[in-house]
Amino acid sequence: MKKILSALIVASIFGFGIFSCAFAENKIAVVDVSAVVAKSAQLQALKKEQQNKIQDLEKWLKVAQADVEKQKSQESREKLLKKYNAEFAKKKADMTKNYQTKLQTIEKNISDTIAAQAKAKGYDMVISKGVVIYGGDDITEDVKKVVK
Repeated sequence: MKKILSALIVASIFGFGIFSCAFAENKIAVVDVSAVVAKSAQLQALKKEQQNKIQDLEKWLKVAQADVEKQKSQESREKLLKKYNAEFAKKKADMTKNYQTKLQTIEKNISDTIAAQAKAKGYDMVISKGVVIYGGDDITEDVKKVVK
């Protein structure tokens, strides 16, 4: 029994040593993702585009509201209001879908840029700077220079 226990202890120590060495050999980088995202010209352009679309939608709503108010009968107002509500819902859904699609593309571009910078510098792993208390090489500035 003592021999088995001794063998298990030796195996555990040996196994832990291998694990420690394997972990210690990893080159780890950290990135402040929010700083990279804030620097993204693509994201800034998308935000501006979204603001313009919202302004256009607000203008359209004012025209639609004026058109509804011009109607003489309650029945024609309700019919037109129903039509405009359906159009508004479609416009809003299309705008949201378009924004989400473009945002996902930008996020992928940023992730790909981070991965490319990490590979170019020989890093095995990149962790968000916000979750790291200590350690890792900060490559945020390098990524910010490259991100579009």
